[in-house]
Amino acid sequence: MANQDDETSPFTLLPEGCIANILSFTSPKDACRFEAVSFGFKSAADSDTVWERFLPPDYQNILARSSSPVTYSSKKELFFLLCDSPLLLDEGKLSFWLSKPSGKKCYMLCARELQIAWKDTPTYWKWTSLPESRFSEVAELMSVCWLEILGIIRSEMLSPMTNYAAYLVFKLREAHYGLDCSSKATIKFVKDGNLTEIEEVATSNVYIVPPLYRSVSRQNRWRRRPISHIDGRVPQTRSDSWMEIELGTFFNGEIDNDIDIHMQLLEGVNLGWKKGLVLQGIEVRPKE
Repeated sequence: MANQDDETSPFTLLPEGCIANILSFTSPKDACRFEAVSFGFKSAADSDTVWERFLPPDYQNILARSSSPVTYSSKKELFFLLCDSPLLLDEGKLSFWLSKPSGKKCYMLCARELQIAWKDTPTYWKWTSLPESRFSEVAELMSVCWLEILGIIRSEMLSPMTNYAAYLVFKLREAHYGLDCSSKATIKFVKDGNLTEIEEVATSNVYIVPPLYRSVSRQNRWRRRPISHIDGRVPQTRSDSWMEIELGTFFNGEIDNDIDIHMQLLEGVNLGWKKGLVLQGIEVRPKE
């Protein structure tokens, strides 16, 4: 491989277009490395030939759905713009961006687009706005005993032949309660909208709030003891100050226009009253 002290490498003698075509079969990370390796590679590594290959094939259609104009001077600039500044699509219902290491598609469905049990009943859910949210509205849980949240995304919207993970993105009010019980998270493929033909991909236990104590009986008296092990996934804090919990992973294979991916969180067993969950949406991004 060439470096700054070896500009006469046979590889650097290739035409710039040929080098650019070779680099387009690598990755965004590799292209940036090649640019740093040799001055002879810089022009080729910056070219539109390379960076258009890293953009999704339907990127023009995606840009046309943006809620605000997208301006750029090169395909490389557009690539990093889409990595660092998520776009709001479809009148603000969907957030889109690219994974910087791979250029794979990422999405977040806003809370309003999710199927939430009793979401339009003010006694149970309140729709409000938060300045730190990507979307104009978030859903705040006022009081329910049956918690059910479902997000649906078309397989064709995602990058093919890619491992993905789905995450519930949320905050907690200080006065939250009832959310420290186990919920069931499920990822399913639904073919042709026919719910009788469902392939269940992944089911797991998750905790929106990790439980701190469990009740134990000692001489017919119930006491609380700290929990040393939790059988399920717990939330993580994100860099944007929100929290997320993984609902599950799935492999998105070849593009299929007839497959919906269902991502669900359900707590319908304990049926205790719950309050204080602030839901921004469900995020789908590559498992990298």
